[in-house]
Amino acid sequence: MKKIISIILLILLLFDLSACHGQKENDAFFVPDTFNENRSYEISFWAKNDTNINQVNVYKKAISDFEKIYPNIKVNMKLYTDYSRIYNDVITNISTDSTPNVCITYPDHIATYITGANTVVPLDELLDNEKYGLGGSEIRFDAPKRSEIVQEFLNEGIINGKYYALPYMRSTEVTYINKDYVEKLGYEVPDVLTWDYIWEVSEAAVKKDANGNYLVNGQKIMIPFIYKSTDNMMISMLKQLNAPYSDDYGNILLFNDQSRQILSEIGKHTANGAFSTFKISSYPANFLNAGQCIFAIDSTAGATWMGSEAPLLDIPEDQIVKFETVVRPIPQYDTEDKKMISQGPSLCIFNKDDPDEVLASWLFAQYLLSNDVQIAYSKTEGYIPVSHKALESSEYQDYLSKAGQDSSTYYDVKIAASKLLIDNTANTFITPVFNGSASLRDAAGSMIENTCKAVRRKQTIDDAFFDELFEQLTSLYHLDQHVAVTGNRDLGPLPGASRMLLISLGIAWTLIIIYYLKTQKNNHS
Repeated sequence: MKKIISIILLILLLFDLSACHGQKENDAFFVPDTFNENRSYEISFWAKNDTNINQVNVYKKAISDFEKIYPNIKVNMKLYTDYSRIYNDVITNISTDSTPNVCITYPDHIATYITGANTVVPLDELLDNEKYGLGGSEIRFDAPKRSEIVQEFLNEGIINGKYYALPYMRSTEVTYINKDYVEKLGYEVPDVLTWDYIWEVSEAAVKKDANGNYLVNGQKIMIPFIYKSTDNMMISMLKQLNAPYSDDYGNILLFNDQSRQILSEIGKHTANGAFSTFKISSYPANFLNAGQCIFAIDSTAGATWMGSEAPLLDIPEDQIVKFETVVRPIPQYDTEDKKMISQGPSLCIFNKDDPDEVLASWLFAQYLLSNDVQIAYSKTEGYIPVSHKALESSEYQDYLSKAGQDSSTYYDVKIAASKLLIDNTANTFITPVFNGSASLRDAAGSMIENTCKAVRRKQTIDDAFFDELFEQLTSLYHLDQHVAVTGNRDLGPLPGASRMLLISLGIAWTLIIIYYLKTQKNNHS
């Protein structure tokens, strides 16, 4: 009997090994003891910019300075105009094993990348390595230590319990306001806007004179309230209401009664002409700067486009209307419990067969967190650095103190947007990251976009409309095919190895019980 049980246990071990074989896991990266500097490396860096030449110059200078520090590492940069193009190219290149070495991206995207085996390097071992970790002893430049990275930002890179991303820059959404028009309508701008306030002022702004001109601006065009990112709008409103969106296990909770109430409210104000979106009407900044919008919600990174003195004005000069621009947090349901989304690009490193090549990539990614790069990049738009080391440096504090000295580097609206995020870092939040979270985000934005379009087409917005909308979006973004870790959906039949493992376990326990009962009987007799 003992021999039989031993054989069964051996079989169990073999089945256990076979059941695990072939699973897609991102193995821990083991840092080389020493970086081999006697050979050359060529790494690729995929980055994004909004046709802002100042950002391109920051990247170019960072690469040049890094190559002087590590002359055996050559960095080749490829620029993209938006993150979705980077995402699509990475997905395509995973199948051909031709991913970049370092990539600027978002954790939502990384969650999809890591569904392939060993595609993205887990950073846990690299972060704390004594020699080559953040601020390690062998780093040749003044890198921030792990303790000097803003913890809230660093934690945004955790996926499935491991660090897969480094924060590069951070931003949030803010409300850019034409203060002159608000006061002309008889209101004052509060320190924190509420949704009731912004809807009330927006409705007041759509009144017209006998000739069809809007009273507030004397023009034929006025869209009082425009939101750039409707996915963030939906997510933020749900978060502020403590309403479900998704959970840490990837359960899809977006389609709920609170979502219906939010969409009904948005639909009502769309029907009155008080609200529109970027996808329907175009950039909020262009309407704001032409005196055709009062509340424009966009990222702090978009601050250089906002206001009649903005350095990146995108409309003809004769269309610009002079006004005072003020910056406030996005509207809130509870002004005592502000909630603002944290966003901004992160860095990930793709796995390669050569550990030294991965280490060379890590050194470059780490250099992008140095003060020289962080502060220079933050000056280009309304981003803020991700390290206390940069935020608290005399150079960055001097930059913030010079708000309004010019309309380019020290543009007051841009610096006001940055300060607002710095002051509200503890009030920011992120959404759970999992394979499919990017699609869920798209679905959240489409809920608002489709509702607004339906209103403009004079469709009835009722429960039947929402039932159909939710069903369409579930199908369109394949949310019905997403299986959460703790979901109750049918997962299909177990693999053969797993079935045999369970059967063998049952046999083993049966034999153990029989053997135990038999020995007990013999002892008594």
